[in-house]
Amino acid sequence: MSVERLRARIDRATARTAEAGLAGLLVTPGSDLAYLTGYDPLPLERMTLLVLVPGRDPVLLVPALERPAALVAPGAEALEVVGWAEGDDPYEAAAGRLPAGPLAISDQAWASHAIALQRAAQGAFTTIGAALPLLRAVKDEEELARLRAVGAAADAAFADILGLRFEGRRELDVAADLADALRSHGHQSVDFTIVGSGPNGASPHHDASERTIRTGDAVVLDFGGHMDGYCSDTSRTVVVGEPAEELRRVHGTVRRAQQAGVDAVLPGATCEQVDAAARAVIDEAGYGERFIHRTGHGIGLDVHEPPYIVAGNTTPLEVGMTFSVEPGIYLPERLGVRIEDIVAVTEAGAERFNDSPRDLVIVA
Repeated sequence: MSVERLRARIDRATARTAEAGLAGLLVTPGSDLAYLTGYDPLPLERMTLLVLVPGRDPVLLVPALERPAALVAPGAEALEVVGWAEGDDPYEAAAGRLPAGPLAISDQAWASHAIALQRAAQGAFTTIGAALPLLRAVKDEEELARLRAVGAAADAAFADILGLRFEGRRELDVAADLADALRSHGHQSVDFTIVGSGPNGASPHHDASERTIRTGDAVVLDFGGHMDGYCSDTSRTVVVGEPAEELRRVHGTVRRAQQAGVDAVLPGATCEQVDAAARAVIDEAGYGERFIHRTGHGIGLDVHEPPYIVAGNTTPLEVGMTFSVEPGIYLPERLGVRIEDIVAVTEAGAERFNDSPRDLVIVA
């Protein structure tokens, strides 16, 4: 990533800081710091802090032992990199760099750092997510290309899984197969492999268990990870053997709801309108009370980030925003169905980053 692109991101973040009426941004290790500087250290008890103040040069405060690594980060040329020594008070070192007035700090900041910095600043704090929720929401062309690639890799992993046996094996075994498939198709890390069979599928975040998968089970597969810094996240529901009529009916409803949500993605439409479009199909089919989560979440460097596709969110969609469309129906003690694609907003509507089969697939 070029220093020019990172400098442009810093300039944009600083300008938005001023527009929001903030005196500055305090960015700690996590996705915001990586996005703005290309520097991605572990979040530790030693304070690392990027200070962005309108009208001032950006400053990165780091532990002295980590300064050599910070100096070779892609965005280091755009920053003043200041090391603080062991035994020094890093918050006192930061205090002289903090402007008067309200400040926003990273959502991912350790509470110990946030409280100490607020004491040093003696000013009101909010979070970057609250003050600037769309800071990373609109992706540039390189980000979109990475999201397309990681989405295609997740699709390839799903294709591999369809050729394996489900019946008679534990959910944990299928989850391990999914993780292996994701890695084999280029994922550097696997963040989650949800395998919810039969009644376990009625819990959207079930994960995977010792339960043995049986003939007739619907199996919710929700999986993703990181590749080249960006996230995949996709869900499909398969069935072991011939599906019962109830499963066909529920899956068909979710399939139509997911398509309705994707069709509602247009520049200027609001997040809640996409949610409403998917939800209306499920409501009409009589399963409204069994759609128990939002329709989607933004995705990029984090698997969950703004914008959130949920009732009450009137944020208008912009070209370059990326998020999931993932309606579901969950029938307690019986089954669950979810279908999820990642989409990008384009001038013409939605571009899907997942294209694996959405119809109900029969597996062995």
